[in-house]
Amino acid sequence: MREVSLGVLPQDLDWDGEDSDSQTEEYLEHHWLVPFGRNRDFVGRRSILEQLLRELTPGSNPDDCQRTAIVGLGGAGKTQIALEAVYRIREQDPECSVFWQAYLNIGRRLRVDGIDDDKADVKSLVKAALSRGRVGRWLLVVDNADTALLCGASDGGDSTVNASLAQYFPFSRKGSILFTTRSREVAVNLVQSEKNVIPIEEMSRAEALKLLKTYLKEDQMRDMESTTSLLDFLADLPLAIELASAYMARKRITTTRYLDYCRSSNMDIIKLLSKDFEDRSRYSTANHPVLTTWLISFEHISRQNPLAVQYLGFLCFLAEKEIPAPLLPLADNDLAADEAISTLKAYAFISQREQNDSFDTHRLIQFAMQNWLDRKGDKEEDVTRVIRRVAEIFPFPEHENRDQGRYNDAKQIQVDVLALQRRVLGKRHPDTIQNIANLATIYGAQWKYDEAERIQVDALALQREVLGERHPYTIRSMARLAKTYGAQGRYDEAETIQVDALALWRQVLGEEHPETLQSMEYLAETWHVQERRHEAVTMMEECLQQRRVVLGADHPDTQKSARALSAWKGHEGGPERRTERVKAPDYNYPF
Repeated sequence: MREVSLGVLPQDLDWDGEDSDSQTEEYLEHHWLVPFGRNRDFVGRRSILEQLLRELTPGSNPDDCQRTAIVGLGGAGKTQIALEAVYRIREQDPECSVFWQAYLNIGRRLRVDGIDDDKADVKSLVKAALSRGRVGRWLLVVDNADTALLCGASDGGDSTVNASLAQYFPFSRKGSILFTTRSREVAVNLVQSEKNVIPIEEMSRAEALKLLKTYLKEDQMRDMESTTSLLDFLADLPLAIELASAYMARKRITTTRYLDYCRSSNMDIIKLLSKDFEDRSRYSTANHPVLTTWLISFEHISRQNPLAVQYLGFLCFLAEKEIPAPLLPLADNDLAADEAISTLKAYAFISQREQNDSFDTHRLIQFAMQNWLDRKGDKEEDVTRVIRRVAEIFPFPEHENRDQGRYNDAKQIQVDVLALQRRVLGKRHPDTIQNIANLATIYGAQWKYDEAERIQVDALALQREVLGERHPYTIRSMARLAKTYGAQGRYDEAETIQVDALALWRQVLGEEHPETLQSMEYLAETWHVQERRHEAVTMMEECLQQRRVVLGADHPDTQKSARALSAWKGHEGGPERRTERVKAPDYNYPF
């Protein structure tokens, strides 16, 4: 089948000539073929509707058949905006015919010859009929034009079967076509101009609140704080608000109660997002739930750009704000990575921050993606991939990587990883407990010692209970807690733990192990601060001697011990007691 560009020229079409005035009004019929009644609860979107009416009105461009696309995330209200627009056009121009996409129904309404023949090329016949001047002014709505087939892409299938549908769009200077789509890329391909693409963002808070009030009674929204938090959670997304309000109205529950459901567990959120509801201004055969609208897009993307789905599957397990771009899995090349990111942005699943190289998504999209991965059996594998990538990008602080210094990023990622481990491995799994302790070290590196201490005490108690006193994780946590006590000026408590930790390291790992030597250094530092100069110097001398043998004279730890020992021995008049808080402790333990 011959492919025809979306930029269709009049001579490419089967039409009878220019739209001339010779077609008298007596031959014209004015048709209204819209499958929905008007949504009397339609809220807001004033500026978008004003722009649509300016561009959609047939004949607004005397030299072309006007094409306009509205694009936005599934559930953003595209269909409802289009529906309200066509009703307003009918009010302004009663002689304008409006057709809502079903070509066979359009052909029958126009009484096109041969439209019901078994071998009829319905699309070509309707295209020709609308391209002629007999219909007069008309508006064609192509709703949910999301499939790549519409733009001539093979979508992974047979190129003959998947031929472009774009060649069947009519052309008339008295006509206008409106597309709605989730994909900005599809929208641009259809209208051939960015200026004719109207993005649909989430509602303003005032509009979202008004929409919620449309369905609920005042006593269900009495707690304004909960109501506001619920709208935050729902991202001011019209379909999500309608779904939530329909459920609350049916069950006679408050916004506070519904918010509790949303916060209780991921499974409750998935159930709520999967609920259906009756709405006569939507397709009777369509699945209404928010979750379904996104799952369809996930399937589309998985066929078009598998890397984009991999990226979204990665992002859905992290915090939804300011996700660093370098955290994404490596692609084969930069072009592949850019195209994958562009695809996700085109579907409005992610947005890119202008200030830095990072992305935002929304928790509802994350929940939906997690559910999609769960259905496909890929969730556990993706969780493992995320944890490994995070460990690679944000390794535990050591001498070799101290120049990172991105503690806020590391802390947020660590929180995300910990949440994943609790869900997948359980709260008492050794790796989960160890990551609790690792999170504390990040607080310590930021000099937030009180927060670090609280987490370390809890982690140490769990490790003693689950792993035992002699496990390396347990001993390591003892040493970290001691360092935190030292940073707080609680030197006696620090010393008690350090003595015990050193004894355990010697028993478990031996006298020459780097962990044992590190523990000796920490204890020597504590004694020095306590003005126990002889004990401090003796311990540091032993530590230095062992480090020269085990690590070599040029190792940073060896040089650090040498500098400390030199300073202590050269200090005339004895060490002064430090009364100020010491600098943030060095967390030099491997993961």
